[in-house]
Amino acid sequence: MHIENEVKYDFSDVLIKPKRSYYTSRKEVDLERVFKFKWSNLSWKGIPIVASNMDTVGTIGSAEVLSKHKVLTCLHKFHTVDELLKISSGIKKNVAITTGVAEGLQTLYDLGGQIKNFNFLCIDVANGYTEQFCDFIKLARSEFANKIIIAGNVCTPEMTEQLILSGADIVKVGIGPGSVCTTRIQTGVGYPQLSAVIECADAAHGLGAHIIADGGCTCPGDVAKGFGGGADFVMLGGMFAGHDEGKGKLIKSNGKKYIEFYGSSSDVANKKHYGGLSDYRSSEGKTVQIKYRGKIRDTIFNILGGVRSSCTYVGAPSLKQLSKCTTFVRVSNQYNNTFVK
Repeated sequence: MHIENEVKYDFSDVLIKPKRSYYTSRKEVDLERVFKFKWSNLSWKGIPIVASNMDTVGTIGSAEVLSKHKVLTCLHKFHTVDELLKISSGIKKNVAITTGVAEGLQTLYDLGGQIKNFNFLCIDVANGYTEQFCDFIKLARSEFANKIIIAGNVCTPEMTEQLILSGADIVKVGIGPGSVCTTRIQTGVGYPQLSAVIECADAAHGLGAHIIADGGCTCPGDVAKGFGGGADFVMLGGMFAGHDEGKGKLIKSNGKKYIEFYGSSSDVANKKHYGGLSDYRSSEGKTVQIKYRGKIRDTIFNILGGVRSSCTYVGAPSLKQLSKCTTFVRVSNQYNNTFVK
């Protein structure tokens, strides 16, 4: 047994300190970035916000809208090959096909020659700390050498380095911070998300690779904190849920509309896709009803506006410069609870 005494932080534990700025208008802030990836040698230009590969978030409908704003979508792993083939060519460059170790690479093989039109592959598991997962990344890299491989999830720099050395271009960082994830409650395992982002970004950048901050964002300010902490990309689940494009179950109650939103390891997800939970495991996700939000277009404008404003507060002319201009200030729990409300 070992206890680490250094304080670690979630997004809610800090604020970004304002600094003198020469920029007075959000219009002056450039949110687009250009990335070249370590193993694939491919480049991508866009706004590095990512829709999560969750059932009612990472849909083709969401991708069709988000791609227009140069935002990425990690499609959920339950799309059929026929559905993937019908995606228009202009959108394919801004989507990732998702698979897991259990699902294998069969969907990619079944796409045949059409796989060349997709640049991103997302290998997604709840626990990225297994040798089996690293071996699968190595297999995917050998089979699809020219693809940008996203892999996760992990939350420590040592395993971030291991996934990169196994062939990942981008590592998904986050164990348990998601709004419908109960891993921390059910298992006691996790790591405060902002500290995980800071530490894993440092490890990835040292190897010429990148990270996605996956989970824990509840508002545009959290997205800015993720980028300020060094994340190259920020992945959103709950913030992109509840929209028409996600095709979630609509629930009407007392004259109001809600959308069912659930974690990928929830009872609902397991019953829907796997026929229920095996008797040797427990659910690590929950199901909630969130307010119906209409079109996703309005939400993305709100998020991008908030991040642009964050940049103007600290004097960052571009999103790329935000982390260099960021100083975090630790806030007390009492103040933080008031702030969140």
